[in-house]
Amino acid sequence: MTSGLQQPIIVMGVQVVGRAFARALRQEFAASRAAADARGRAGHRSAAASNLSGLSLQEAQQILNVSKLSPEEVQKNYEHLFKVNDKSVGGSFYLQSKVVRAKERLDEELRIQAQEDREGRTPHT
Repeated sequence: MTSGLQQPIIVMGVQVVGRAFARALRQEFAASRAAADARGRAGHRSAAASNLSGLSLQEAQQILNVSKLSPEEVQKNYEHLFKVNDKSVGGSFYLQSKVVRAKERLDEELRIQAQEDREGRTPHT
């Protein structure tokens, strides 16, 4: 059995924990909303680049076998795949053109990320 003094202490403890939880929840919602807004701004640019090139970012990364977007890796893989798909060495013009389009798409994504960095936003990759 609880005494008369213990009940108010328990109630006060529950209220303190409840207020702290509510405050943490509000902060998390605010942070989540801010992150979504930032992604939304960047997402529109990326989606527009996908529409123009006809390739999504993921498709372009798969074609050039690039897991992390770095200009050096994109260039290195592009040069290799462009050479091995050259028609003069028995390659496929179709595949070579896909390699070119993938590089253009990744170059555009790198440009978008550089612009976001200049504007003080974090990249979305």
